[in-house]
Amino acid sequence: MLPTYPFPWTIVPGLAADLLLGRRRSLRADAVACIGRLKPELQVFGEEFIPKAGSCLLTVNHYTRPGLPAWWLVLAASACVPAEIHWIMTSAWTFPDALRLRLVTPVTRFLFRRIAHVYEFTSMPPMPPAPQDIEERARAVRQVVAYARRAEYPVIGLAPEGRDAPHEQPGVLIEPPPGAGRFVLQLARLGLPISPVGVYEEAGNLYIRFGELYELEIPQGKNAEERDWLASQAVMLRIATLLPPELRGNY
Repeated sequence: MLPTYPFPWTIVPGLAADLLLGRRRSLRADAVACIGRLKPELQVFGEEFIPKAGSCLLTVNHYTRPGLPAWWLVLAASACVPAEIHWIMTSAWTFPDALRLRLVTPVTRFLFRRIAHVYEFTSMPPMPPAPQDIEERARAVRQVVAYARRAEYPVIGLAPEGRDAPHEQPGVLIEPPPGAGRFVLQLARLGLPISPVGVYEEAGNLYIRFGELYELEIPQGKNAEERDWLASQAVMLRIATLLPPELRGNY
């Protein structure tokens, strides 16, 4: 038996108007409304580790399955953290077949751009990366770094895996793409401690588990590729400890 995820249709008119007019909106308020309708209610563990004040980088597993899109993990985390989280989101959905790639991807690209504006997120090109997206990805990274520098207490949310697990292993951790570790290191150098978060379903409930804040440290003397890989592995290992063994993948 799986939890039910009823959408709070009462927020739809306001959300639609804000998307149309480009008005700013609180994701945390919407997340609390959505999560409050879960049946059974969200199960929260590690409440003592929920970032309550100050800056941090929230790293969460990209937990999805057929019928459960990734936005529910964003809503779960946003409802628990008492701050507006600056999430890094995909700029579009991509598909293996040409029909949906031509018809659906452009629609999601337009819609996600509006969502990112309304909630003050940063959108990045979808994974796996396409050669033509290199400059857009670099621009997104610069945007996040600029936000981290100018915000008084930035709380940034990131799913390092950046994409869904294969359909035959829904919800299982996969390795982040190249560059994810380097990106996390950039933010860590700005003084952001890392808050690991695990989201998963078990026994008919949706769970979110917070781990202790930590500082990301990589040994000296490593080249850029090694530092990238070591950083991503360190981040994923911290997330893995918060998940049931069957969802940890190679971690």
